[in-house]
Amino acid sequence: MPNDDPFLPRTATPAAARPAPRWAKKTPPKPKAAVRPATTTWRKSLAPHDPHQHAHKIAETVIDAWHHSHGGSSIDVPLGTVAALALLRQPEQTGNSLADWIMNRQPPELPQLFKEIYLGHWLNRPDLIDRAVRLHDWVWNPDPDPHQLRAVHTVTHRALNQGLLDLTGHDAPYLRAETDVLSPLLTGLRHKSDKKWRGEYHTPPSVTDLMARILVDRDVAGPDKAIREPAIGSGTMFRSVAQRLRDLGLNPHDYHWYGNDIDALAASCAAVNTIIWDLGPHCFIGCADSIALEDGGYAQTLAEAKASFEQRDRSLDTAHSIVAARRAFRLVDQLTSQETAA
Repeated sequence: MPNDDPFLPRTATPAAARPAPRWAKKTPPKPKAAVRPATTTWRKSLAPHDPHQHAHKIAETVIDAWHHSHGGSSIDVPLGTVAALALLRQPEQTGNSLADWIMNRQPPELPQLFKEIYLGHWLNRPDLIDRAVRLHDWVWNPDPDPHQLRAVHTVTHRALNQGLLDLTGHDAPYLRAETDVLSPLLTGLRHKSDKKWRGEYHTPPSVTDLMARILVDRDVAGPDKAIREPAIGSGTMFRSVAQRLRDLGLNPHDYHWYGNDIDALAASCAAVNTIIWDLGPHCFIGCADSIALEDGGYAQTLAEAKASFEQRDRSLDTAHSIVAARRAFRLVDQLTSQETAA
C-alpha cells in the first residue's frame, strides 16, 4: 500500500505464515541420564501453557520484587524496566545467552543498557518512543539513586528468571503478540484507589480475543482500513485484532491503527506494545481526552508524530555533521604531522 506520509518509514513486512507457539511444541521426554543441570535459574520452570497466565505471573513476580526491594512509589521505573526488556529479541536458537548477559550486569550498568534499547527503537519510530517517555525518562537521570538501581536490578533478574523473553523475545511477531505483558503489571502496580479514581479497568484478553473473532473477517478486514480505539489502555484490543488478521493471512502493516488514552502511562505502554507486536508503520498512539476532542485527538497525534520524525532527522543530521567535522580535524592533524616530520 503506498504511503503518502513523508515522515513515515517506507518499508513494509510481508505477511508471514503463523508459526506454532513454543508451548504447543510437544517433545518426547528425555531419559534421566541425559538431563543436564541448568546453568541459570531463569529457565528451570517451563512457561505455562496459557501465555496470559504467564504474563500475570511475571507481573506478580515483578511487583513483589519491587516492593520487597523498597524501590519507591514511582511505578514508572519497574514498568519501564520490563518494557525495555520486552523490546529485546532472543531467538530460540540462541538459547538463554542474552538473558544471562543481562543478569551479569551490575546495577549502575542497567540505565545505559535501557537507554540503548530505547534509542535503538527511537531511530525507527521516534513518535512511539517519545510517547513512551514516562517509561524511560528515569534512565536519563545523571545522578540515579543507588538504592533504586538495586531495586531495578532485582526486578530485571526476577522478570528474566520468570521467563519474560519466552513471551517477548521471539523473532516472529505472532508469538510476541500472544499476550500483553504490560497490562497486568500496570494495573497491579497501581493502588486500588488510584484505579477507581481514574476509572481505568483493562478489558481481559479473553474478551478482546472473542470480540476480534466476532467482528473481524475477510469481508470486513479489507486492506487500507482504519482501526481505532478511543480508550486504548495498554493496547490489548489492538493485539487481539492484529492476531485475528494474522490468523486470516492478512498483514497488520496494511492497516491504519489509531489508539488514544487520557492516561499518559497507559498510552506509554500502548506505544511500546505496538512495537513489540509489530503493528506496522501506520500505527499511532495519542494521549488526550477522546471525548473532548472533535476527532478524538487524531489530528493532534499525527502532528505530534510528524514533529517527532522531524526532530529525529534534525538530530541525525547534526550527528552526521559532527562525525564529518571530527574526521576532517583528524585528517588535518595527520597532514600537519606529516609536514612537520618532513
